[in-house]
Amino acid sequence: MQALCGAVWWVAVFTIPWVREATLGILDPVAVAALDIPLFVVASALAATPLRIARGVSLVVAAWTALVTLALALLATLGGGAGWGVLIMVAATGGSLVAATALMLGRVPTEWIVTGPFAFRPADARRGPAVNLAVTAAQIVVFWGVFFVVIPLVITALEHRWRVGLPLAALGVVTPPVVTTAVTVIGAVVFVVAGALGLWSAAIMAVQGGGTPLPSEMANRLVVVGPYRWVRNPMAVAGIVQGVAVGLLLGSWLVVAYALAGSLLWNLVVRPYEEADLEERFGDDFRRYRDAVRCWVPSAHPYR
Repeated sequence: MQALCGAVWWVAVFTIPWVREATLGILDPVAVAALDIPLFVVASALAATPLRIARGVSLVVAAWTALVTLALALLATLGGGAGWGVLIMVAATGGSLVAATALMLGRVPTEWIVTGPFAFRPADARRGPAVNLAVTAAQIVVFWGVFFVVIPLVITALEHRWRVGLPLAALGVVTPPVVTTAVTVIGAVVFVVAGALGLWSAAIMAVQGGGTPLPSEMANRLVVVGPYRWVRNPMAVAGIVQGVAVGLLLGSWLVVAYALAGSLLWNLVVRPYEEADLEERFGDDFRRYRDAVRCWVPSAHPYR
């Protein structure tokens, strides 16, 4: 699929001027094509075959896509256009790395993300609720500061610099000021409400569970009270909704995409390991809870 998409993109580059300008900027398409077609399009196709060279070729594709992504990002940041090309190549780089590791190792090594300081370990059981609350508060300050302030501001700045905002004006769509104000207000209200849910969930985890939200200091007791009676992961739900709300506040579709991408990463990569750890530690109690309460959608009836 990557080879096919790359081929279609190159056809569009040479036949549709605005595609060439949006994805390559000031770069010479012929010079880039001379390298990219064999190292990306042809190599991606070869990596998908049962040939013995497929593994090695997959590494070439991953390395090349990463190099092109960095080069395009530098070009777009310096003002040479190619912003949409950066976004396309970021996705291609992610896909290439996943494919390369799957071919080389026979699997996608998702366990790497929950090792070292991110490995699941229970908190010190000797700590009291006050200490757990203090540690949890510090974690929230750092988490919110990084994921809801620093990263969204950087993403928004790059979105403007790379000129990859949604081109509503170019399509003749004019957003009235009242609509912009309403979106901002909605974003602020949603952030506060979701933040309150996150704080409530974290406090319950610290007091009732004897731990913190951080994987390396998990709760020592299974928490099935408070918001956990309706949904299994209220802090994850709150965090994702807060990320989307920040995107609305900043008027950035890339920040919204960042929040949704984080939800997919958490759901597909982190959650299976977290729930396996909970099942190992709490056994039938967790299995009964997992079967009764959904992960993302609040249950109609609270868990008893």
